[in-house]
Amino acid sequence: MPAKLIRSTYNLQPEQQGGVVTMGNFDGVHLGHQQLVAATVKKAKLLNTFSLVITFEPHAFEYFAGDNVVVPRLTRLREKFTLLAACGVDNILVLPFNHKLAAMSASDFVTKILFNSLRSACVIVGDDFRFGRERSGDFDFLKDKGKRLGFMVESLPTVRIDDERVSSTRVRKALAAGDLALAKHLLGHSYSMLGRVTHGDQRGRILGFPTANIYLHRKLTPIRGVYAVLIHGVADRSWPGVANVGVRPTVDGTRTILEVHLLNFNQEIYGHYIQIEFCEKLRDEARYSSLDLLKQQIARDVEVARNYFINHGVI
Repeated sequence: MPAKLIRSTYNLQPEQQGGVVTMGNFDGVHLGHQQLVAATVKKAKLLNTFSLVITFEPHAFEYFAGDNVVVPRLTRLREKFTLLAACGVDNILVLPFNHKLAAMSASDFVTKILFNSLRSACVIVGDDFRFGRERSGDFDFLKDKGKRLGFMVESLPTVRIDDERVSSTRVRKALAAGDLALAKHLLGHSYSMLGRVTHGDQRGRILGFPTANIYLHRKLTPIRGVYAVLIHGVADRSWPGVANVGVRPTVDGTRTILEVHLLNFNQEIYGHYIQIEFCEKLRDEARYSSLDLLKQQIARDVEVARNYFINHGVI
């Protein structure tokens, strides 16, 4: 059965209590996250119950930063839900990260959320997991509280690659550096974004390179620039293309959007929900002194992307 999305503890049903639980921000759902969720699913099957992931919206760093966010999100909620669901989890509980939750002590979090609301049979966390007001709760605290309240608590060791911890921060740094290969190594899959194709200003069509426009629904994006991409959801196979993530400085843009030009494609896809898989960074976004120069650069980008996909056997 597909994973169920539960928005806040108020929407919990009796049949969603008594399961095996894990929790975290899960931004990017990297290999460390996947191992944690896999252990939760496995334990739930062993105990003949269900698995449940707790995550938070917005992320804590977004809540505390307000309008001054400096850390980009790897995944918006829909992307995160899709990736977690693919791990085989039964339920995904989204807790609103607000003043009430930010002020909740570690003790109250365990008692009110994990025990009273969820009736957890077992809680599995990473060995470095911290929670509660000012991140005061850790694994030892959780294990002690679980023992007194009557539920099991287990931990998993940190996943390491090249003798360095796999983390969302490390993925963000790899993407910012244009190192998509390292990001893929840490994530266990290529970095991608999901979004619905919306109507734009038709400027790409005027330039001779029509684009599918996708709003990113996040304050900051972890990638910027021009990429060779594969688009999923427009045909019965992945389709090659070129994407620009940025503000489009040549036309005085201000809002960061994702624009995708599909190679040799002329179908109508407005309203389609598509996945854009980033394969290779081609260049940084740049401002050009005229639309003619921009058009010439886009033509070069298309040719470079086409050669990339020819060399990789895609076209």
